[in-house]
Amino acid sequence: MKLNENTKIVGNKVLLIPYEKEHVPKYHKWMEDDEIRRLTGSERLSLEEEYEMQRSWRIDDDKLTFIILSKTKMDSGCTEVESMIGDVNVFLNADRDSGELEVMIAESTERGSGAATEAVSLMIAYVITELHVEQFFVKITDDNAASLHLFLQKLKFQQVSHSQVFREFTLKLPISEVEQFREASRKMVIVPYKS
Repeated sequence: MKLNENTKIVGNKVLLIPYEKEHVPKYHKWMEDDEIRRLTGSERLSLEEEYEMQRSWRIDDDKLTFIILSKTKMDSGCTEVESMIGDVNVFLNADRDSGELEVMIAESTERGSGAATEAVSLMIAYVITELHVEQFFVKITDDNAASLHLFLQKLKFQQVSHSQVFREFTLKLPISEVEQFREASRKMVIVPYKS
């Protein structure tokens, strides 16, 4: 999405930056992992297809993607690519009044660190502020205990349905919980991004 092409969001643990061409090889390497593809519901793509996906995500009006960087790694002098730990996305519906969230912490050493919680919280706050969307949902496979814990326990989403066929839960952020993210958006640090 063009909206965030020059945007960096600074958190305590993570930095969110636009998905750039130079990030594609590492992202592609992550997506070669069968378990990551299964948990994210992704298909295996060739490297060229991954470059095409990155290009299309930059211009699509209904997709907002940030690469998640470890702030600790960046602060210690690592490059962006060396600091990449995952991504966070929002896919807007046709009416642009709700968004499906996705988060992936691909680097196993960063799982359980609070990075996903902060990345999703920053994304929700950003979307509330910039796109005025306040309805969010996620679809999570039955066996993805970490994501279920993140969204149900930490972010206070609620289960709205379960598909036996797809073996996945649909969770929604109650309107009563949106205020916490609106409040967080007032404290959010957004700075210009240059790759």
